[in-house]
Amino acid sequence: MKTQESLEENTGSIVEILHTLDRECKSCAPVSPLECITNCHVWKLRNELRMLCETMGNPDFMKDLLNVLKNETRVAILQTIVKGRYSVMKLQQELKKEGYLHSRDTLIEEYLRPLLNVGVAGEAHDQFYATTFGGRLSELIGNLPEFTDVLPSHSECYEEDILTELLSGPKTFEDIKGFVPTKIVSRVLKRLKTTSLIETPEERDYIFFFRSKRDQTKEILTSTETKVYSNIPDNGVSAKKLSQKTGISLRRTYKYLRGLKGKKLIFARKTPKTYELTEKGERLAWLLNEVNKIVEETLSFSEEFRKHNGNS
Repeated sequence: MKTQESLEENTGSIVEILHTLDRECKSCAPVSPLECITNCHVWKLRNELRMLCETMGNPDFMKDLLNVLKNETRVAILQTIVKGRYSVMKLQQELKKEGYLHSRDTLIEEYLRPLLNVGVAGEAHDQFYATTFGGRLSELIGNLPEFTDVLPSHSECYEEDILTELLSGPKTFEDIKGFVPTKIVSRVLKRLKTTSLIETPEERDYIFFFRSKRDQTKEILTSTETKVYSNIPDNGVSAKKLSQKTGISLRRTYKYLRGLKGKKLIFARKTPKTYELTEKGERLAWLLNEVNKIVEETLSFSEEFRKHNGNS
């Protein structure tokens, strides 16, 4: 039987991988069906894909998955069962070493059952293990342990939506209202700012300076005024960024801007407040984006598997 490692080395298309799984099953000669179910990684992967296709069909799957994973104890369990199969008793013993003390019923209902429901864990013969899907997520989340600390649990995941959207660049309040219910936008943004995941520019950076249509040659400019004027792009610039571009102190930059404004060569306009990721927020947004990629890849694979097997 093919090992998990050799399966992961297969770099072919999804269809080619599915054909490989078929060939492996047809050429395999287990001593008994139980041996196949218990030890065969090919059977395990096929079974996982069959179940994941149905589970991921839930329109709320992504929200459910994130809410399950935003829990320190569940992540600790997932990272434990990635190493092998564990009975509840053995799992209790392993978790106790890390300071997690839970009764058998609590461990099953509050922590293991949710992991099973979103397909990151499996159960066979009273033993729990991480699925291939769960293993990929475990490795990813392990690179950012604060994932379980800063985002609210049991949420609609609007915080996650905003963080992911901000990966492409700063957004205004109006932009964010496009994908988060208006009545809660302010509350969600406040929560993200409180946890230092997003920030807004300083108040003065909301003022942008633009060149007017007035002919520059009609005015006599000093060399420094010319330098400031010529460094103002068509889409405008804040005084702070203009100061950085020209190498002129911010105080003197404002002085020359006032002079240019008096000559009607430039004008100021207040721009909408924007929200952008902090360094911490960018790391978390990257992780969320990677989780999305893994889910999309797995869903695509499982759907192709279902078609390949005649929707059985």
